[in-house]
Amino acid sequence: MKLALAAVATLATALSPGSADESPIRIGLNAPKSGPYAVQGLDQLRGATLAVEEVNAAGGVLGRPLDLVVRDSQSMAGQSTENVIELIERERCRMIFGGATNTVAVAASRACNERATPFFGTLTYSSATTGSEGRRFTFRECFDSWAGVKVVAETLNRDFAGKTYFYITAERGWEQSVEDAFRRATDTRDTDVHKRLVTAFPESNEEHFKRAISFAKLVDPDVLVLSLYGRDMELALRQATSQGLKSKMQIVVPSLTLGLAEAAGPKVMEGVLGSLAWSWNVPATYGYERGQAFVTRFAERYERYPSSSGASAYSIVHAWSQAVERAGTVAGNQVVTALEGASYTLLKDEQTWRAWDHQSIQSVFAVRCRPEAEVRADPFQQDYFRIVGRMEGADCFRTREGWNALRIAAGKPAYLEAFGEGVAQRLERTARER
Repeated sequence: MKLALAAVATLATALSPGSADESPIRIGLNAPKSGPYAVQGLDQLRGATLAVEEVNAAGGVLGRPLDLVVRDSQSMAGQSTENVIELIERERCRMIFGGATNTVAVAASRACNERATPFFGTLTYSSATTGSEGRRFTFRECFDSWAGVKVVAETLNRDFAGKTYFYITAERGWEQSVEDAFRRATDTRDTDVHKRLVTAFPESNEEHFKRAISFAKLVDPDVLVLSLYGRDMELALRQATSQGLKSKMQIVVPSLTLGLAEAAGPKVMEGVLGSLAWSWNVPATYGYERGQAFVTRFAERYERYPSSSGASAYSIVHAWSQAVERAGTVAGNQVVTALEGASYTLLKDEQTWRAWDHQSIQSVFAVRCRPEAEVRADPFQQDYFRIVGRMEGADCFRTREGWNALRIAAGKPAYLEAFGEGVAQRLERTARER
């Protein structure tokens, strides 16, 4: 009898208003601190840090402070899987975000889905992330290459209608899919007219790109599309610059980031056309006050402008926190439900988590890189992008029919699968623990 009374007393104490859980809620950032995309990872950490500070200053989430736990993804899928499992199972993180490649995003997504924990991609442009590899617990805050291609194609279709294109594309799935999307959007599918050259991946080096650009120079198209990323993009652009192609043709890199532009440098990037979901000058250009405040605070703290991936990490922390407040719990399944179809306005105009694929639908921008002199005149030498086009999210993201086709082609159902193997059992256990 005494034991029963003690148990009741303990339960009453646990449920009393004065005994609310005030322990920190942990969230995990899995981003590259080393490797080829360390610059992008550092900006994600900076943006996330500012967001956590703001949330905590406003009273936290459900009355509890946020605690940011960080792991180095090294931009490697295997390391990312290990990190995510550790962040969830040992560090008790309730949400995971970050990354700078599609392979990392897919690996983290899979590990999170098996543990019923929301995952948010910050820098993953492949359609697969929320398409063929989409899962119930996966969300993408940044845009995908399909949307980037659409906004750049709109600019090219206006200025280069009926002109010839030449494609240099890495022998990798993402780059190949980008070329295909670009050909469709610009009506350049005839490979006899609009030729292509495929470069080996990841084996291509400076000499390979020297020959590739020399061949493009001989073909002499009106538009040269470099469906490349990272170091490959940088090497190709350096060769295009040194061989004088910029005065002869418009060079296009479908998806850009501030980190990639900085790595190549202002002389190499001059005149290049591409796309971004966000740039530090977007808020000032369109009058988004909260976005301007973020840029100012970021610049004052870190003496540089925030990149799109830093802005994405910042937005994810706030958007997830808002969803937890709506759900009244940190439990993954309820938070996912609270996110689906929800809109948020943070650093630009309104964005919406589309319910059926968990893609953040948003405005996307076409940009042309400024002349070298203008970039160097900037206080941080980071004023790379001049906005030359803007497209509403409803017009540039893949439709439900297109998404269904992706899923069916990959042998997946035309809906997001709820759980991986063993998740139902994990949910039961974690519900009891919470």
